[in-house]
Amino acid sequence: MDNREEVREFLTSRRAKITPAQAGLPSGTRRRVPGLRRSEVAALADMSVEYYSKLERGSLAGVSPAVLQALARALRLDDAERAHLVNLAQAADGSDVLTRPRRRRTKDQWKPHPSLQWTLDAITAGPAFVRNGRMDVLAANPLFRALYTDVYATPGNQRNLARFNFLDPASRRFYPGWDTFADVAVAILRTEAGRNPHDKELHDLVGELCTRSDEFRTRWGAHDVRHHGTGTKRFHHHAVGDLTLAFEGLEMAAAPGLTLTVYTAEPGSPSEEGLRLLASWAATQDAVPDTERSAAR
Repeated sequence: MDNREEVREFLTSRRAKITPAQAGLPSGTRRRVPGLRRSEVAALADMSVEYYSKLERGSLAGVSPAVLQALARALRLDDAERAHLVNLAQAADGSDVLTRPRRRRTKDQWKPHPSLQWTLDAITAGPAFVRNGRMDVLAANPLFRALYTDVYATPGNQRNLARFNFLDPASRRFYPGWDTFADVAVAILRTEAGRNPHDKELHDLVGELCTRSDEFRTRWGAHDVRHHGTGTKRFHHHAVGDLTLAFEGLEMAAAPGLTLTVYTAEPGSPSEEGLRLLASWAATQDAVPDTERSAAR
């Protein structure tokens, strides 16, 4: 994940997504590039074509906030894309090393404090878990482990939600809207790559997924990023059926780079009843030996 290449591909992909009509420009009849030309982006950002071309070649080191803001306006970036551009610029000049909180590097080096696990276990009405930007599951309550039983059942995914999404066939049954989950997973990893470009484990994970999954490789090449803090997801659990759950993701102040996510169901909905059934099912599974549980799946 060379930073210059990352910058170049991100800016090029954003430029390609904007039509002249969206930018208020005449479309013409002899356009040879998708989206806007470099000269058009430069004009919209009030800079020379030569300077914009230098930026698009990956030279973001030392670029001022005003220039980044002008680029973001010209390319019509959303909040997540603006933040990603800033992260890329900080990585280019090394200021990310000096200004960012120290990030947890590996799930093996980080262990949940007992009080965090107590907090997770105290959430009994919905699944709750802690993940890092690589989508490693670092801590969870019993209801999350029951909901994501397929993740815990597959040793090869190392409790990584992106690896499960793209490499485990069970994910296509578990996620009725598989494409949406796939898009979100890649966007989270791409966002993390911008925030933490020197993470070797992230490099290794992306390399593995690009090699083993055409679906991942295509999405990774799109350079899409997003903020993933709230919304609704649909699941199909093999024991309790379909569930529609809202989620809230909270950044952990005591552990920069980690996110606590809690799923809940609408009160009185079939999904709320489904979570109660899931809790009952989980309790019965706790009483079943591991060998019998594996044979039953």
